Amino acid sequence: MDRDPKLYTIGQVAQRVGVSSRTVRFWSDRGLLPPVDRSSGGYRRYDEAAVARLELIRTLRDLGLGLDAVAALLGRQITLTDLAVAHVEALDAQIRALRLQRAVLRAVACRHSTTERMTMANKLARLSAQQRQGIIDDFVANAFGDTSDPDSAVVADWMRELPATLPDDPADEQVDAWLELAELVADTEFQHKVRAMVLGAAEESRLEFGLNIRPLVLLHAGDAVDRDVACDSTEGREALDRIVPTDLPTEETTALIAWLELVADLRVERYWELLAILNGTSVGPPAVPAFAWLLAALRAHRSPDAIRR
Repeated sequence: MDRDPKLYTIGQVAQRVGVSSRTVRFWSDRGLLPPVDRSSGGYRRYDEAAVARLELIRTLRDLGLGLDAVAALLGRQITLTDLAVAHVEALDAQIRALRLQRAVLRAVACRHSTTERMTMANKLARLSAQQRQGIIDDFVANAFGDTSDPDSAVVADWMRELPATLPDDPADEQVDAWLELAELVADTEFQHKVRAMVLGAAEESRLEFGLNIRPLVLLHAGDAVDRDVACDSTEGREALDRIVPTDLPTEETTALIAWLELVADLRVERYWELLAILNGTSVGPPAVPAFAWLLAALRAHRSPDAIRR
């Protein structure tokens, strides 16, 4: 039996497959490669089928499969197809995680970030889609929770529109956008600002007016900003008259000024810009400068003090 050329020792099968004898012995002890015979001295012996089995084990291990998965396949508890599908899914998850880590480290390296910011960036980037959406949902719920105004409900839905997942290989800009967005919605002052905008729009029905006036603001006030037209000048008043009717009652003018004081906030506009970056859509030109110009022009020409002058 010892001289049977069709039986091999641990060392011989290890050499044929290209693994160490210790590895073969370990896999054999785990039941993955049972010996077909033992020598007179008690040493394990293996045949050609065992060599082929060992080749398969090595291949599966090289592909990153765990010993339990290998044992299930060899024991016919799972098919090779099912095992491959499950492993591909696991590898995809690992690859996404590694790419996120790379993006975070790349952003940190390029921006000389602090260790605290790096830790926060890594933590936020590794959140699941459900966890990330939960952060935004909580913010929107706090801002819109006490109003049933239908227009406000539409805006609330817009503010929740995060992508289902970050890209597999997110750009530095997207990692930065997610970090900045998370920091923004956690800012108490910003939360109060958005809530004041929502309640003000619901109570005074200014949201619809704001949406209607927006194209005129971007056209005429935006042009005034581009040409550096002074808000309190004659040309500034002419631009204002093209946006806001000259016969608008004083009470409505006062309400419009109050609304503009809320919406002409760079942080609110930045929220929409960050969502666009994360969703991979184009970021439009900034609108806040035009609204800020309109606010200043109203104060200069239409406020009660200006009228009295």
